[in-house]
Amino acid sequence: MRWITIYSKRTTFMCFTLLFLLYLLYVLNTSLVDKDVRPVNIAGPISHYKSAFFQLAALLGLNLEQGYEYRRFEKNVTPIKKLPDALIIGVKKCGTRALLEFLRLHPDVRAAGSEVHFFDKYYHMGFEWYREKMPPTLEGQITMEKTPSYWVTKSAPKRVYAMNPAVKLIAVVRDPVTRAISDYTQSASVFSKRPGLPPFEEFALLNSSIQWGGTYSVDASWPPVRLGIYARPYRRWLRRFPKSRLLLVNGERLVADPAAEMVRVQDFLGLKRIITDKHFYFNSTKGFPCLLKSETKPIPHCLGKTKGRNHPRINQSVIDRLKEFYKPHNQKFYQLSGVNFSWP
Repeated sequence: MRWITIYSKRTTFMCFTLLFLLYLLYVLNTSLVDKDVRPVNIAGPISHYKSAFFQLAALLGLNLEQGYEYRRFEKNVTPIKKLPDALIIGVKKCGTRALLEFLRLHPDVRAAGSEVHFFDKYYHMGFEWYREKMPPTLEGQITMEKTPSYWVTKSAPKRVYAMNPAVKLIAVVRDPVTRAISDYTQSASVFSKRPGLPPFEEFALLNSSIQWGGTYSVDASWPPVRLGIYARPYRRWLRRFPKSRLLLVNGERLVADPAAEMVRVQDFLGLKRIITDKHFYFNSTKGFPCLLKSETKPIPHCLGKTKGRNHPRINQSVIDRLKEFYKPHNQKFYQLSGVNFSWP
């Protein structure tokens, strides 16, 4: 049939399709008698006609069978690795690990086991390297990754946007004073073997040699303090992504009522509400919720021993000074995000 031109192939195919429609109309009309309607059984004629339809298409050089089979079996039944659909981008010491572990309870969520640091440290390795760090997922499952340092990495928003402009972003925030103390507590535990670590007050305040009731100012250059100024990095992310793509999770509420906060997270990710209060119990020793069961552990368990450390006692005048320092920054964050977290 090489003598048939492209034009004639298409014309013949269109004519054949028209004949099929006329034949279908004939079958339907002949099934109607008088005023009664008989059940129409056209499965047989259509089956034979469809077979002839594909044969004619193949004869004309139109390979419809391959496309038809692809559409029938396109649903992915084999796990594959893909780039993340959602990222937990921060904030450090606000509950990002807890949020990720809670999300792992959902059967439609798969997350990288550890912080990958692709968008801040290993971006030069390329997206294929990043993809290989992800867990295999089935069609319909969400791939996630958590690295809190993305929140403050200046180049991260642009790099994430280059990966996927439609990616969903989650940031966990909490009272910046509590966050700073928690940050220091973690550092203190890391350097616990090093004697003579200065107290929190000496890091957080300038002129801290003066008695705490005297004149002093907050050292905004100290990372644990600076990280609590949320408005600045939040504005940076909004330059690339709309607010509808960035969910702010209340870190205090995640502890006090994890099930309610997880409803918001599941809705944001487009997931069925499966994670409920039946998955949690409150551990009074650690001071935060633990899991009754999870993806890998069918028995009750809490997060690692590095979570829920007891904070050192901080002089109240220092805490009050930090609250005063953060107050205008918090107000800017509330106005920018449209959410009032009511931090004291």
